[in-house]
Amino acid sequence: MATQDVAPGAGVSFETGEQARLILDSLDEFVEREVEPLESDLGETWSNPRLRHETDGRLVPEVVEAIEQIRKKSADAGFYAMNLPEAAGGDDVSNVTWYRAKKHVAGKGVGLAQYVLAGPEGPKPLLLQAEGEQVEKYLKPTVRGEKSTAFAQTEPGAGSDSPSMDARAEKEGDEWVINGTKQWITNAPYADFVQVFARTTPAEEAGRYGGITCFLVEREEYEVGALNNAVGFEGMQAEVHLDDVRVGENRVLGEPDAAFYNAMDFLSLGRLELGAEAIGHAEHLLDAAIDYAQDREAFGRPIGKFQGISHKIARGRAKTYAADAAGLRCAWKLDAGETAIEDTSILKWFATNAFWEVADDTVQVHGGNGLAEDNPYMDGLHAARVLRIVEGADEIQLNTIAKQLGVT
Repeated sequence: MATQDVAPGAGVSFETGEQARLILDSLDEFVEREVEPLESDLGETWSNPRLRHETDGRLVPEVVEAIEQIRKKSADAGFYAMNLPEAAGGDDVSNVTWYRAKKHVAGKGVGLAQYVLAGPEGPKPLLLQAEGEQVEKYLKPTVRGEKSTAFAQTEPGAGSDSPSMDARAEKEGDEWVINGTKQWITNAPYADFVQVFARTTPAEEAGRYGGITCFLVEREEYEVGALNNAVGFEGMQAEVHLDDVRVGENRVLGEPDAAFYNAMDFLSLGRLELGAEAIGHAEHLLDAAIDYAQDREAFGRPIGKFQGISHKIARGRAKTYAADAAGLRCAWKLDAGETAIEDTSILKWFATNAFWEVADDTVQVHGGNGLAEDNPYMDGLHAARVLRIVEGADEIQLNTIAKQLGVT
């Protein structure tokens, strides 16, 4: 366990350690050297959402190529999946450092920089269950940024209630035959392989949360259906149709019938990551709101002199300050080996709602200028709305918190 962010003899330190500071500074250099020129070269193809997508909703090839290039270069530089163990090709950095890095990159706004550190398309701890040929074929290429993946659990009739999924996999000889439809699957249109969850043993026999298995399904074996163009995630999510997809035992990831439990083991990390991203994005928008409030004049003085504006900014600062403290506490607990279920649910709920409120207030501070579809403030508002649903909606987080307190 890396300890660069924990002061000797202290329970937790809010100081950014030397190694973490070097990583953050190096990330700044990487974004300036590799990411910003790509955004500049793409010009309006990136900045204008109408030009960023094909008529069917997919990202245009130039943008897909830029994302792949960033992912690969980041992996080569040692950033992309640096939180994973060294044996898998990562750098085994602490959760505190990973949290700081996620927040730091998100602080650059909703741009191509968001692809510098592994997200839903990259290697997650669930993929560390890869064994034998799976390691060389799926895990390591994904860590190196050479392949991308998708996590296919959500279905049209089973979102938050994922154990009620309809997807089935039945054993026929030495093969599994998978049938079902997944929806809202991030990176599905571009993934090299998908981690598909399907019920393999009836709930009546295995229990509600048992009997679910994860399979590695390659691009040519499934069909990408309609794109689910969620606001803020346009072009990134789609349906996945599995029609008599046949895979061998070598495509089972982890233990059969145990995939749901395994996925739940890593929920806290996912919520930590989303909390970090929400806080970083919110801080970026706050900076923009502060600059505008100081420069824009109305009625003979900067608009920041009016309480209606200054209080919006002050409330945003208070919320991001508190959320960041919560994030560091969560990361520290995960580094200490705790599951931190209650903590990360609190963080995910509080941070994403803080981001939503800051994003809405930033648009309001900018007035009519904030409504343009190709400005970063509206992009931030869209992204904030997405984060309040993915990785467990607000209501799921509050249910989890209440359950941990023993009141439900």
